Amino acid sequence: MVRLGVNVDHVATVRQARGGKEPDPIAAAVLVDLAGADGIVCHLREDRRHIQDRDLRILRDVVRTHLNLEMAATEEMVNIAMEVLPDMVTLVPEKRQELTTEGGLDIVSNVDRLTEVINNLHTHNIVVSLFIDADIYQIKASSRVGADYIELHTGEYANAPDLNTMNEELEKLTSMSAAAEKLGLGVSAGHGLNYQNVGPVAKIAQVEELNIGHSIVSRAVLVGMERAVREMLALIQ
Repeated sequence: MVRLGVNVDHVATVRQARGGKEPDPIAAAVLVDLAGADGIVCHLREDRRHIQDRDLRILRDVVRTHLNLEMAATEEMVNIAMEVLPDMVTLVPEKRQELTTEGGLDIVSNVDRLTEVINNLHTHNIVVSLFIDADIYQIKASSRVGADYIELHTGEYANAPDLNTMNEELEKLTSMSAAAEKLGLGVSAGHGLNYQNVGPVAKIAQVEELNIGHSIVSRAVLVGMERAVREMLALIQ
């Protein structure tokens, strides 16, 4: 059965827009857990535009399922991860001007650095995933640097302009998931997935987990967090 990780970043985005204390991403995470999701995802960005250090530390205390910390592969973030000890770290590319993560991490060009980062995280028993495009060279490099998982970037599929392009992107995700499995990598997927397009990705045999944030938080504004999570669980299961 495919697991669901819910990203609570956008709850913090709304909070930061007013500089106040609500809505609280910690409260959202508790509701996500109660609704039956398998984990919480949060991205501690270098510019702290939404999730704050305090949020991460409290999440570590309250999340009883699985805490996945998205972060850049910087010395600062690695040190924070080794202190807080999330269950999983997902290394992602990060640009200050982007609204959300755009494209996958370039593993091929950063083998030495990422090998060092992953080794450091492994010494603290943290599972490491790499957020990458569905590209065979990036998948092979992910295996080479010692990652445990890859998270396939589904943005090209989710934003496809027509059905033919969507099907082509789905086939790429399917074939690259199979390739990753052969190399001993676990497979998750995320970015741009919503209630309309998640079904075909959830059916890919090798995909173990889907990480979804914006769509669920957007739905929760209208129907509440628990219902929004349960509706997504029903679709992927």
